[in-house]
Amino acid sequence: MTFPTTTRAAVLTAHGARLELQDLPLPAPTPGAAIVRIRCATLCGTDIEIWSGKMTFPGMLPMVLGHEMVGEIVALGEGTRDALGRELRIGDRIGWSESTCGQCEGCVVLREPVHCAHRGYGFLQRSDAPPYATAGLADYAYVTPGAAKLRLPGEVKDTWASMAGCAAKTVLRAFDRAGGIRPGSRVAIQGSGALGIFATAVAKISGAAQVITIGAPAARLELAARFGADATVHIGEASVVDQVMELTGGHGADHVFDFAGAPSVGPEAIGMAATRGTVTIVGSTGPVGDAVPLSAIMGKELTVTGSLNGDIADYARSIDFFAAFAERYDWDALFSAPVGLTAASEKLAAMEHLAEVKAVIDPRLDTAETPAERAA
Repeated sequence: MTFPTTTRAAVLTAHGARLELQDLPLPAPTPGAAIVRIRCATLCGTDIEIWSGKMTFPGMLPMVLGHEMVGEIVALGEGTRDALGRELRIGDRIGWSESTCGQCEGCVVLREPVHCAHRGYGFLQRSDAPPYATAGLADYAYVTPGAAKLRLPGEVKDTWASMAGCAAKTVLRAFDRAGGIRPGSRVAIQGSGALGIFATAVAKISGAAQVITIGAPAARLELAARFGADATVHIGEASVVDQVMELTGGHGADHVFDFAGAPSVGPEAIGMAATRGTVTIVGSTGPVGDAVPLSAIMGKELTVTGSLNGDIADYARSIDFFAAFAERYDWDALFSAPVGLTAASEKLAAMEHLAEVKAVIDPRLDTAETPAERAA
């Protein structure tokens, strides 16, 4: 079998620095593995935090960013199938979730792959150690045997399927963890990035009577209105809690979802939640936030739950969601015009400054090389 043995990749060598285009090795695919040519990678907030250095840990660099991606199979290891047991072939378009071990307490006892003790994200793979290139900002990616692969239906666009790999599945898992949305309920969404805007649409599709999206800048709130927000609240204006309480007639929100992660979201979420409401924490991955009044949680009898990313089940549901609701909203409005790998650094900076909601990288745009040429 002929397969590419190297790949061009945009490598992060220092936080905040421009990505370096390097050639990285591609190992031969072992049983259960695949090599794919990247068709699309969408940048996630986590990519921005890693690039800027807000999220870091010793020994993580150098690395290739990008954990939302779609690729076309160019080489397969023996017996490689997708997570639903379907045989995979050269040319199939796939997405994949993080690798899991299947043998730890999280996998076996909890049956929750997101709590796998050895969960493998692309951004946990150093680019100077095998298998080198497992992330999205590259011409080719090595999809490990433990990564849960999913053959994608033709009606789900590359950008949608890529976003489903993290942002969309994270939102759908959060709604599941919250117990679902009761028709007619009031929902407050903290955050107007890709997750917050997608969550706005999910809340409306789920039957919420009133969806309030909280965030900034104004352009993102305007976009949230196009995706189902009945009202928006700008964080730079009057008290967020007071505005939500006024908008809900003093009732508060039956569901509050944190997709923002700012230090103030905790006490604000508790303050705007209705009696016996549910607060779901999704976006608070950064520094310790402001103190939360436990007495208010008790007094309102609130339910507070956490939700961490998503697994292959959430990813599959996200693909089904886009297929089912393809015509409901203009999903393409979430994405910027695609650029090649050479412009990835500029897109990271643009997203850090909130100039774009979802940047799209298509490595094919700045290389004419074919898989056969790479293999040769």
